[in-house]
Amino acid sequence: MYPPELVKPMQEELENAGFTSLHTSKEVTNALKKEGTTLIMVNSVCGCAAGSARPGVISSLQFDKIPNQLVTVFAGVDAEATATARENMIPFPPSSPAIALFKDGELVHMLERHHIEGRPAEVIAANLAAAYDEFC
Repeated sequence: MYPPELVKPMQEELENAGFTSLHTSKEVTNALKKEGTTLIMVNSVCGCAAGSARPGVISSLQFDKIPNQLVTVFAGVDAEATATARENMIPFPPSSPAIALFKDGELVHMLERHHIEGRPAEVIAANLAAAYDEFC
């Protein structure tokens, strides 16, 4: 577990962009039960989360079509919530950071760490925008 003071700015970066932080398994389950589209970001302290994933997912929200619900769990902090989110991302292996789009509770688009690492935020945003166009 990471100290709260370390992760607080990383959580707030997404919360300030409209994401709701989920901390329990029940919160994740309830979020995925909602009708429509839900974007879940598995946040992380790693450099690719800071340099690509968080800026990319935030930039993706500037387009016309966006998910109905934006939520995040923090790997290494919200262990229970992260485990439940990852269970819903199967068949993809656990990855952080990761960004998953669900439609009516079904996984429809996934960005794993290897899709994020080493790519600029603009590429992440464009990938997500294309998924929003298709599913939102």
